[in-house]
Amino acid sequence: MSLKPTEALLKVKDLCAGYAGSQVLFDVSMSIAQGEVVALLGRNGMGKSTFIRSLFGLTTYMGGAIHLRDRSITEQASFKVARAGLGWVPEGRQIFAGLTVEENLMASFKKTSQINRVWRLGDIYDLFPRLAERKTHFGNQLSGGEQQMLAIGRALLTQPSLLLLDEATEGLAPLIRREIWNTLAQLKGTELAVLIVDRDLKSLSKLADRFLVLEKGQIVHQGLGTELDSDKERIERYISV
Repeated sequence: MSLKPTEALLKVKDLCAGYAGSQVLFDVSMSIAQGEVVALLGRNGMGKSTFIRSLFGLTTYMGGAIHLRDRSITEQASFKVARAGLGWVPEGRQIFAGLTVEENLMASFKKTSQINRVWRLGDIYDLFPRLAERKTHFGNQLSGGEQQMLAIGRALLTQPSLLLLDEATEGLAPLIRREIWNTLAQLKGTELAVLIVDRDLKSLSKLADRFLVLEKGQIVHQGLGTELDSDKERIERYISV
């Protein structure tokens, strides 16, 4: 089912969630259209990762609703959410250290997609030639940047409608960061929607259609991606330590 560009692919309404009785998110509402790139900003500990984990049912649900393509995924098991079309590149990458690059990639491969693009192994190697060169290397033999490429490739092979990237370029060398941003730019303009958490406002301003700022578990500011550069000083006040 292909959606119109203005239709919401993901709809989150009044989401409340947290951990072990401690609430982190308070009535968070947002939507993402098919093919749209949205940046999620905020200081550390403000709820960005908790929001992404809540989409996958990995937090304590306290209220609200989550719909993907008008189908409820509220409190669904994480594997069911992944099957429904969410792909996740988690903070810390979480690749399988004892598997080779190719085994890591094929472990997540799904043959069908709900959007026109079906990702295959060769496509990932085209995106990241470095992975093709290291396809027989084990996960723990890769650099941090190579592991991030592997995590992105693995997520794409789940054939997501929406790709979620938590701290997409944190701690990576400048050359690798540039390669990651270039790859995300290639994905933009396809039917794939992207929600990205990162601190690089300059790069995000070139990529994101919109941005949202989380503070103490609530959305306190939002705007167009171009404002990330034109109104950088004001936005940095929300996200600086």
